[in-house]
Amino acid sequence: MYTDILIIGAGVVGCAVARVLSRYQADITVLDRADDVAEGASKANSGIVHAGFDAHPGTLKARLNVEGAKMYPALSAELGVPYGQCGALVIGFTPEDRATLENLVRQGEENGVPGVRLIERDEVLRMEPNTNPGVLCALYAPTSGLTSPYELTFALADHAAVNGVHFQLNEEVTALSRGKDGLWHVAATSGEYTCRVLVNCAGVGSAVLHNMLSGDKLTIINRRGQYYLLDRMNPMPFHMTMFQCPTKMGKGVLVSPTVHGNTLLGPSAEDIPDGLDVSTTAEGLSFVLEKSRLTWPGAVIRGAITNFSGIRAHEAGGDFVIGPVKGCENAYETVGIESPGLSSAPAIAEMLGSMIAQEQGLQQKADYQPAPRHPRPFYAMTAEERAAAVKADPLYGRLVCRCEVVTEAEIRAAIRRPVGATTIDGVKRRTRAGMGRCQGGFCSPRVAEILSEELGVPLTEITKCGGNSRLLTGTILDAMKEGN
Repeated sequence: MYTDILIIGAGVVGCAVARVLSRYQADITVLDRADDVAEGASKANSGIVHAGFDAHPGTLKARLNVEGAKMYPALSAELGVPYGQCGALVIGFTPEDRATLENLVRQGEENGVPGVRLIERDEVLRMEPNTNPGVLCALYAPTSGLTSPYELTFALADHAAVNGVHFQLNEEVTALSRGKDGLWHVAATSGEYTCRVLVNCAGVGSAVLHNMLSGDKLTIINRRGQYYLLDRMNPMPFHMTMFQCPTKMGKGVLVSPTVHGNTLLGPSAEDIPDGLDVSTTAEGLSFVLEKSRLTWPGAVIRGAITNFSGIRAHEAGGDFVIGPVKGCENAYETVGIESPGLSSAPAIAEMLGSMIAQEQGLQQKADYQPAPRHPRPFYAMTAEERAAAVKADPLYGRLVCRCEVVTEAEIRAAIRRPVGATTIDGVKRRTRAGMGRCQGGFCSPRVAEILSEELGVPLTEITKCGGNSRLLTGTILDAMKEGN
C-alpha cells in the first residue's frame, strides 16, 4: 500500500502530528500496533498540563512545554475536550527542599512560566487545608492545568480523519528500509507499506525504529509509573495538583484531582526491561500510597476504584529528540517524548508538522474541515437538555452505565465516530461507561452487545482491549452440545 506520508504511532503526539499535516494536500496514513489510538502512554498518565518550571532552560522540553501549555485552552475548546487550569503546588519540608524550590522558581521564570512564585506554609494551608501540616513552603504555579489525555487523543484522531487521514490499527512495524525507488518500505503485520515521507512517533518503540534507520543510536529507558484512582469525594480533598520535590527519576508522587472529579495518586518510577509491561505490583502501589501520605496524611485506599500503570519513554540523553533523522532523507522522528510530553504535544505537532510541510513543499487544502462536534455528555446536561435529547433520540432514554450516567445513544455514537471504538475499553474511554465505582460490572455486557450490533460481528468476538481479551468463548448451548 502506498501513502505519501506514513506516521508510525497513534498516541497523542502521532495523532497531533497527523492533524497538523491533514491541513495539507497529501495522502496520510497512521499505523499503530494496538487495536485503538491512545493505547500506550496516552491512556495511562497523570493528565497534567504542566506549567513548565521543571524542565531545564534551553532544552526542547522547556520550550515546547511552555508553548504547548499556552495552546491548551484554545485547542481544548476547538476539539471539545475537557480542560481546566486548577494550578499546582510543589511542596517542601526541609531547608534543602526550599533551595530546590527556589531553583525551580528561577527555572520557571527563565522558561517564561506566568505567575510562578514561592509561598510559605500559612498560604499553602489556606489554599489546600488537607496538606501535611509539616509543610515548610511550596512553589505555586497558577497556570498548571488538567486534561483527559485519551479524550484529547481521540479528538485529534477524529479531526485528522475527517480531513482524510487513514488509521490502520493492529499493524506492528517489523522492518524499515529505503529502496532504490527512493521510497520508504515498511514491513507491518498485514503486509508492506510504501511512502515518500516517514514519521516515527512510536513512543516506547521510537528508539527501536530510529536504530533501524540510523547509525547514531538512541536508547529508550522504559520507566513504569503505577497509580491509584480514587472514587469521587465531596468535598474533594485537593483542588490543585500537589507535587513533591522532584528527583532524578521524575516529578515524584503526586496527589491530584482529575477533570472528571476523581483523585489520582502516583506515579511510581521503576525502570523495567519490557516497554509493554503495564502490570501493577503490591510493592509499587505500596510505595505510591506511602509517598502520597507525605503530601496528604489522610490518604486511604478504601475509596480506590482501580489501579493502573503506564510507561514513560525516557531517552537516555534526557531531552526530546524531534526533527529529521540524520542521514535519512525524508525521515522524521519524535523520540523520548516523556513528561512533559502531553503538555508539549500541541507544540511538538506544530513544530514537526510545519517542518515537514515546508521541507516537502506541501500545499494547504482549500477545503480543510473543522473538528467534529459531539453533544454534551448526558451526565453534564441540565434536566431540560436531557428531556430534549431523549425527545430527539429515544436511545438517550436508555441508561447503560449507572455509575457515570452514560446512555445507549452515547455508546453507539462513540462506535460511529470517525475513529470509533471497537472494544469495551474503547467505549469506556470515549464515554466513561465502565469508569465508575463498579468498573463496568453492571454495564459491560450491554456495551458488548451494542458493539456486536454496531460492528456486525458475533458477541464472542468482542474484546475488552483487543487481542485475545474476549469476554466470551462461546454459548452455553454450544457447550452443552459438545458435552462440556
